[in-house]
Amino acid sequence: MQRNEAVTAIESALTEVLEREVSGTEESARLFEDLHLDSTSVLELLMSLEDLVGIEVDPDELDADDFRTVGTLTDFLLTAKGSPADEPLAARG
Repeated sequence: MQRNEAVTAIESALTEVLEREVSGTEESARLFEDLHLDSTSVLELLMSLEDLVGIEVDPDELDADDFRTVGTLTDFLLTAKGSPADEPLAARG
């Protein structure tokens, strides 16, 4: 899975969870502050991503830092898929 495919999958999952169109999202967009997710919607987002990209997520192994931004969630998704995170968010500053 390429990074842009992961971002597109996240946008599709966000559209489903938030019940509004989410597209063209910057990787710096904060999931809680900018997109207004809460803990329940994060779980819904994970379930949607499981269905969309075929990953399995163990909620007990989640790290809150994975859900800071679209970029950190992209890194998490790429790791879960076994794909290299082309350029990790930490490298971008």
